Amino acid sequence: MNPPSVSRGRQRRRPMAEINVVPYIDVTLVLLIIFMVTAPMLQTGVDVELPQAEARTIHPEDRLPIVISVKADGTLLLDTGDQADAPVDAAVLPGRVVEQLARQPGLPVLIRGDRQVDYGRVVTLMAALKRAGVERVGLMTQPPPE
Repeated sequence: MNPPSVSRGRQRRRPMAEINVVPYIDVTLVLLIIFMVTAPMLQTGVDVELPQAEARTIHPEDRLPIVISVKADGTLLLDTGDQADAPVDAAVLPGRVVEQLARQPGLPVLIRGDRQVDYGRVVTLMAALKRAGVERVGLMTQPPPE
């Protein structure tokens, strides 16, 4: 006869049917931190201080508008979606906008002028665009603080 203590010592271990999720949680937390740190760095643009005014918000459908930025020093930048904020000469600008509109008709054209820019500079730019054949030109503003 076998003693009872010998048979108890050789019991088989049952396999665990649970998944250890702790490593997955650690990886997810690290990825979350990485995305939180890098997301603000991905936002690029020209530093333009927009004037404040009450206006309705334009919701672009699927296509981004053509944005002409006028910096405080008078520098003109053109954002057509293909090239983001490319410096452009005032004499060449209307032709470039018309070319872009010929490729993608119906795109809205917006002027984003710095608060320090002379009003006459913005009006001259709008008139040049109208002479070139751009039918609708909008002005970008910031909503006033509440």
